[in-house]
Amino acid sequence: MNTKPNSKFVFSVILLCAFLESHVSLAADTISENQSLSGDQTIVSAGGMFELGFFKPGQLSNYYIGIWYSKQVVSEMTVVWVANREIPVFDRFSSVLSILDGNLVLLNESKTPVWSTNLNSTTNSGSVQAFLLDSGNLVLKAGSSNNTSEPLWQSFDHPTHTWLPGGRFGFNRITNHPQILTSWKNLEDPAPGLYSLEPDPEERSSYILLWNRSRKYWTSGPWDESSHIFNQIPEMRIVSIYNYTYVTNENESYFTYSPNNPKIVSQFLLSASGKIQQRTWLENSKQWNLFWSQPRQCDVYASCGTFSSCKPTSLNYCKCLKGLVPNLQSDWDSQIYSGGCSRRTSVKCGNATQDGFLKVNMELMPENRQYEGALSIESCRSACLNECQCTAYTYSSSDGCSMWHGDVLNLQVLEANDGGGILYIRAAASDIKKKRVIKPSLLIAIVVTIIGLIVVIFGYFLWKKTLGNKREHKKNHNETKSKFDVGGGGGKDDTELPIFGLRAIVAATNNFTEANKLGEGGFGPVYKGILAENQEVAIKRLSKKSGQGHQEFMNELKLIAKLQHTNLVRLLGCCLEDEEMILIYE
Repeated sequence: MNTKPNSKFVFSVILLCAFLESHVSLAADTISENQSLSGDQTIVSAGGMFELGFFKPGQLSNYYIGIWYSKQVVSEMTVVWVANREIPVFDRFSSVLSILDGNLVLLNESKTPVWSTNLNSTTNSGSVQAFLLDSGNLVLKAGSSNNTSEPLWQSFDHPTHTWLPGGRFGFNRITNHPQILTSWKNLEDPAPGLYSLEPDPEERSSYILLWNRSRKYWTSGPWDESSHIFNQIPEMRIVSIYNYTYVTNENESYFTYSPNNPKIVSQFLLSASGKIQQRTWLENSKQWNLFWSQPRQCDVYASCGTFSSCKPTSLNYCKCLKGLVPNLQSDWDSQIYSGGCSRRTSVKCGNATQDGFLKVNMELMPENRQYEGALSIESCRSACLNECQCTAYTYSSSDGCSMWHGDVLNLQVLEANDGGGILYIRAAASDIKKKRVIKPSLLIAIVVTIIGLIVVIFGYFLWKKTLGNKREHKKNHNETKSKFDVGGGGGKDDTELPIFGLRAIVAATNNFTEANKLGEGGFGPVYKGILAENQEVAIKRLSKKSGQGHQEFMNELKLIAKLQHTNLVRLLGCCLEDEEMILIYE
């Protein structure tokens, strides 16, 4: 018998093994020197809190090595740390995270290093392993996980946009190196964004928010040791579920926090919109709950970008100025507005006759104005038009003429036309909608014509309805008189069922008030009534929703009127008027 294996079978087995290897999580929380991570492989912390592997945050095929909560803890994908946030890889199955020369290194599909822990190889000789802890901290240690020495490297020292409980966030006095949180660029791009949080270099017990690493727009205020809060964060005064601690010594100063209940899942992050947020996971509702947030959105520097105004009371708080459009509509759809707005049509230098200005009522004027002196308003406008870089101007009798060159940021527009000042934004003539002026005489003629048509149409339909009601009433009355011979079969005992007028029924029931209502059945309510002779009656007002037509009503009347029994109430009469169908019982 031929025992030589079939080559196609062997090849299939090899492919299957390779597929399974790339799709199965590593069976531990560790990456050792003889292991690597690629494809859909992950490592999971010992208690199952966090997971590390490749992830894709958006629609593009950009992959990153990151740490996120495991789905058993937080069902919503929530990334807390990103390794290669500036340089994504495009093929996660060909890219590898492994330990090389004592460092944790990410190699892309071309086997080129795109991220590394960057340790000096002389400081970490010997066996090195990477461990993912239940705190969310990724640590690189020499030897086994039982080694109690300080890690060679840890992700808690290099946070990206999230700061987890137990992490130290502060300033290393030995290396003179501050820790910095940096926002994502947008919700689908973890690259460093415009906003950062770091210790204040002038007051180490304070933390500041910066725009573009240069412009300070918020401060926590100094730490108050007696009350254990930062004095500019009043939310920390609330009875808290957190323990806050600030530590300072000759080696370092840092702030740390932890939940009172270790089962609480919590995080502190810097959002892509420039706000710091502390939030907790609500397992019952499967969503994040915002514990506190600072600062207000319109206080975030340039949060709406260029040529966009901020309104704190609006859900979509940023809005392009009239005649302008968002630069990145996809970001605006995700409520990330820092990309700002631009003109639909570019203005052309030296073509001042084709340009104009959009008039905007401002609550506060933007920064970086240049005063041009005591020009007239017309001279101010002409001066701006004749300067290629002039993007806006304003004029007031007290301050004269001011101009802006380049981008205009931090606009806060007044909804009403009173108060504040007027800013004139330069725009192409095609983007300025000119109002058409209607002459007063023409406007009066249009209004009079419309009113005349309304009167004629209303009168016509009123006449038609009145005529129809009269005909219907006459028809109903004649039919009732002719058909309601309801006595003993046509003999001398025959009697005619009385017809009551609607006015009498309304008076008897006090206009069908709830006080007179006895109950309600499937075909309408029943009311207690008192006729003019002080006779108490039960009045059944058939509902228009019952679906009963005029002929059916007549047939029912004939049947009820002919029934005679000691246990049945007697039908005394009916009312057929103005679409009403009413029965009167004793």
